[in-house]
Amino acid sequence: MSQFCIQSLLVRSLQHSGPLAGIRILELGSFIAGPFAGQLLGDYGAEVVKVETPGSGDPMRTWGVTHQGDGLWWPVIARNKKSVTIDLRTEAGRDLVRRLASQVDVVLENFRPGRLDEWGLGYEPLAVGNPGVVVVHVSGFGQTGPRSGDAGFGSIGEAMGGIRGTTGESDRPPARCGISLGDALAALFAVIGTLAAITERQRSGRGQEVDVAIYEAVAALMESSLADFAVAGVLRERTGSVLPGVAPSNAYPTADGSDVLIAGNADSVFARLCSAMNSPELAIDDRYATHAARGEHMEELDTLIGEWSSTMATDNLLELLSSHGVPAGRVYTAADSLQDPHYLARNMVIQATNRAGVTMPMTGIVPKFSRTPGGISDVGPRLGEHTEDILRQLGGVDDPEWAALQSSGIVG
Repeated sequence: MSQFCIQSLLVRSLQHSGPLAGIRILELGSFIAGPFAGQLLGDYGAEVVKVETPGSGDPMRTWGVTHQGDGLWWPVIARNKKSVTIDLRTEAGRDLVRRLASQVDVVLENFRPGRLDEWGLGYEPLAVGNPGVVVVHVSGFGQTGPRSGDAGFGSIGEAMGGIRGTTGESDRPPARCGISLGDALAALFAVIGTLAAITERQRSGRGQEVDVAIYEAVAALMESSLADFAVAGVLRERTGSVLPGVAPSNAYPTADGSDVLIAGNADSVFARLCSAMNSPELAIDDRYATHAARGEHMEELDTLIGEWSSTMATDNLLELLSSHGVPAGRVYTAADSLQDPHYLARNMVIQATNRAGVTMPMTGIVPKFSRTPGGISDVGPRLGEHTEDILRQLGGVDDPEWAALQSSGIVG
């Protein structure tokens, strides 16, 4: 049995387990980049207190596909979070946030740069009351630089970071993938920065700011493209489903209408692929015997492999490739993921029930921890569901103040 703990497919009732148990996050902002970082930190056991606008809340509550009026994305990106409604446009609301910030480890925000400073909620004033606080900023262009004040969504970051320019067919406009990739990459770097800053705080006792720009998160994944151009004059461009010089590594058709990715570009792997194809002579053919040669003859090699793969049913092809140690996988849709035995064995499909009583699948926890597994304790809180509890526990709000906050509409 694997050393890694396997969680139940049902949402766990235990709260705040996982490697970040005991860490408290105050999430400010909305949409994807910042809240996805909050989702991941919550997956790892952090307590995430999300501040939303009274009356409307995070637009993610209704973005994407909806069912009976409820967004199906919301229970995922808001899992493990507590919803607190505070009107940040009021000084009294901002004072509540300062009080909450004095009781947390991390403030995670994705407002346009400068907004928190205008509200007196920037790092310096928050650090006065909480010297160990880590303030994580996620924005389109970062907190400094000539474009720092510009609005920036994930799609713009994908364009300026370089990935749009290398995605798609060469004779067509730049393409995008079917997810919010720029936002997701920024969220991942926000989590990395959060964990690094918390680790450093154990030595210094001091917090700091973490500045994540979406375009930089994308640019960080662009491998050696800058040096390729500056030193060798090679400009990476759109090449469709292949990488120039890397072959075979493509999607190949099967007899029952699927596409299977086969990655056989290493010499030893290519030899095993040739054996699976019952064509061992290809491995010693001068046109295909080396990595460079295969890259030069990519199109004809892809044609040979495609003609062979199209004679086999998908399952038979995958079984044969697996038995020969050739990396391969069918191109999945959500329908495939939901029933894939490996997904299920690794608990990458977790069933959860939202506030409307609808049971839905969502992706599991990544990565897996052997001793302190993360988990999902709750999904999709109602707008303002935890406002009173959090403000009383962390903000020191008593009965008279709570009544005043309610009557004024500051807490919705």
